Amino acid sequence: MNKTTILYVEDEQFLGKIVKESLESRRFEVVMESDGMNVISTFKRVQPDVCVLDVMLPNKDGFTLAGEIRELNATVPIIFLTAKTQTEDLVKGFTLGGNDFIRKPFSMEELIVRIENVLRTKERPHPAKDVLTIGQYQFHVIRQTLTSQREERKLSYRESELLKLLYENRDRIIDRKDILNLLWGNDSFFNSRNLDVYITRLRSYLKEDNALEIITIKGIGYRFVMG
Repeated sequence: MNKTTILYVEDEQFLGKIVKESLESRRFEVVMESDGMNVISTFKRVQPDVCVLDVMLPNKDGFTLAGEIRELNATVPIIFLTAKTQTEDLVKGFTLGGNDFIRKPFSMEELIVRIENVLRTKERPHPAKDVLTIGQYQFHVIRQTLTSQREERKLSYRESELLKLLYENRDRIIDRKDILNLLWGNDSFFNSRNLDVYITRLRSYLKEDNALEIITIKGIGYRFVMG
């Protein structure tokens, strides 16, 4: 069986060495870079299965790198390592195509679980239809775009997965914990905040169609109504 290849970008050499060796002990293949300027050439050469990017890097930060990686590959999972936990930072990271955030300091067990989760999500089969009609919108599942009469919006991978989950369970109540476990791997407070950000963003994307509504069922979860 081929090993999962991880492109790991971290400028703290001591931490990087520990994380790299720990991942390799779990049978991952790890290619490490410490300078943001070298990452894209390494990405092209290695073609990794997962990218783990520190946000604060010399010369080119992790957010910038994520945007450049997304131009080359729309589906490779990207996990950010960051001490930044402000909502605007989360929004920026996910908008640029990130799949997950891990707050520093973190445990190796958490990192491994998050890596395994984004790999499972990537391997989840797409629905039979590539293009879904959602009210006045066309949702292109593979391209991760949401198109209305006014514009075509590029969704992040996690935004696309959440919209697809809501659509597939439309008119039914989806438990909040189920969403978190399916898309994030656990229902931690940090991930719960991320879900709040995503729900707010999807509501704003769908606001042109008054018949579409993501209803919050307090203490339980959400129901997606299509009129």
